Amino acid sequence: MTFTLPRDGSSLPVSHFFLAGLDPLDQVRISPILQRLEAGGALLPDAQIHRLEVIGILHSYGEVLDAYSRNLIFIADHQFLELFPAFKYFNGEITLDKWLRYLWHDRINYEFAEYCMKAMLWHGGGGLDRYLDTPEFVQRAKAAIRAKIRFNPFLQGLGILFPDFALEQVRMLAMYSGLGQFWRVMSDIFLALAKRSETEPHLTIPDVVAHIQQGLVAAADKPITYAPCIWGRRYEIIPLSAGLTFLSDTAIPYVEAVFFRSFPFMGTVSYNAQAHQIPAEQADFAYGALYADPLPVGSAGIPPTLLMQDMMRHLPPYLREHYRRQPRGDDDLRVKICLSFQKAMFCVTTAALRALAPFPLETQDPQQQLANRKFLAPWLQRLLGSRLLKVQEERVEA
Repeated sequence: MTFTLPRDGSSLPVSHFFLAGLDPLDQVRISPILQRLEAGGALLPDAQIHRLEVIGILHSYGEVLDAYSRNLIFIADHQFLELFPAFKYFNGEITLDKWLRYLWHDRINYEFAEYCMKAMLWHGGGGLDRYLDTPEFVQRAKAAIRAKIRFNPFLQGLGILFPDFALEQVRMLAMYSGLGQFWRVMSDIFLALAKRSETEPHLTIPDVVAHIQQGLVAAADKPITYAPCIWGRRYEIIPLSAGLTFLSDTAIPYVEAVFFRSFPFMGTVSYNAQAHQIPAEQADFAYGALYADPLPVGSAGIPPTLLMQDMMRHLPPYLREHYRRQPRGDDDLRVKICLSFQKAMFCVTTAALRALAPFPLETQDPQQQLANRKFLAPWLQRLLGSRLLKVQEERVEA
């Protein structure tokens, strides 16, 4: 495919957007989205109802991510090679009251955090995933493993029978820590947005995107490290010298694994290869947060139900009241939360795309516009199968 610029140096028209292989109707649908992005907007249209839902749900999500990140980092640091970590969700605070509340299920569903971690571990991508296959990681991990099992004959025997078992567990624990550190930053960004909205009540969707983008850029080079404490000594499994950073090595792989790919929900489709109900290649998976049908939320075995339940516990009062005024009230609250959450994640995706674009999307320079559109084209093509077009069709008042 070749690209040409207007000879008069004028701005590239939307008709030059490089989606020639798409259905003409899809091109028509995407053109306004591209125009909005290049005018400083977001994937999600700016409207009063969207502002209320996105800011409110990100407030709730920030509270949940705070809990998720703390627990993931606790597990990575303090449950190192524990074969039966019965109290891993207690964050080291084991009391009768907490135990009874857990039995009553009056708690955060940390299982969803592990679900996302497994998605990142399985789909891979990014510097963190590559580092986990390097000789340096293997050497450092084995040193930590030897320190952990030196007083444990059972683990020593297990290591003889299955030499790679412990190493794979350390890879998983490193991903626990990496995701926990990523969510720590995102939680702070979202909670800062909620705090800002108290003094700036008229924030728009572009304002929300700009806030998230600034947070991503500010934390872009934040180092990702991992050094669990074993018998009173720290073992640097991911040292500072590995050069892993927040944006390129955790944020981008997270978007790919959780926003785009994820897993098909067990019990809803067959994993049997002969049934042909899921793609043969991981790269073709499209079950992420931006694609998921909100209606199954609340059904048994659907992992996002856990997240929606957690966010339901932390909804700001104005957002809960907004949901109650809608048809069915609280009866389909998780579905309503899921719809708002997807809108918010399109804002986060916009912020990530703006942070990664080669030039500011508002540029009027034809060469820079061309480079930006080359960058955006594959992303927007992938988003065609998501709920992006659905949120465009919603009739709202600005």
